[in-house]
Amino acid sequence: MSPQLKKGFLEYCILAVLKRGDSYGYQIIKDLAAVIAMPESTLYPILKRLEKQGKVTCHNELADGRNRKYYHLTATGQADVADFLQEQTEVERIYQFIREAMEHA
Repeated sequence: MSPQLKKGFLEYCILAVLKRGDSYGYQIIKDLAAVIAMPESTLYPILKRLEKQGKVTCHNELADGRNRKYYHLTATGQADVADFLQEQTEVERIYQFIREAMEHA
């Protein structure tokens, strides 16, 4: 997958992980590993942006003797994912258009 296309999906993948429950950075990366690779250097700027947009909140918890930052999906974040999923029909239509063009070329 091209980096530009991949970048467009990363935010929604992170929000989808957080829909399952609060999580921290390393766990988010592990949860996404089967679907999409994401280095920490990519994850944390996205989490910061999602927090600024009100799509996630964060809180600190003590875990294994150290402070860990947990992220929580907000109602705004849930609504954003719902909007993204409603756009799925348009994405499928574009995909089908490209596929048909390639088959008839």
